[in-house]
Amino acid sequence: MSTLDRRKGILAFVLAGFFGWAVLPARTQEPQQPAPDNSKANQRDRDKSSDTADRQMSPEDRELAKKIRSAIVADKSLSTYAHNVKVLARDGKVTLKGPVRSEEEKTALIGKAAGIAGERNVMDQMDVAPPKSQP
Repeated sequence: MSTLDRRKGILAFVLAGFFGWAVLPARTQEPQQPAPDNSKANQRDRDKSSDTADRQMSPEDRELAKKIRSAIVADKSLSTYAHNVKVLARDGKVTLKGPVRSEEEKTALIGKAAGIAGERNVMDQMDVAPPKSQP
């Protein structure tokens, strides 16, 4: 075996070490994580008669939902739950859906939506989530 062949072999061995991940078997599937605690609410929205964001057809409805969503996200005092509430607008009427952490958050979200869409145009379908259990 020539010196050149040995160098090629060593180079191939080193490169295989660096790029060995490409030839390793695929990872086994990790154990499933528990479902987030709002997964039941998401199942509820699979009903064809339920209002969802994809049914906001008019540009006015999309703009209304966008303004409300921006007002909610801008309020850093709200929980992640509140920031993730679904804001649905249809024919100028707004529906707020999903879990929040407290009645105070619920009231704050309704107030933000009412300030933009008008008090009579806001429907509350939010739920107060139970407090997180401490480990």
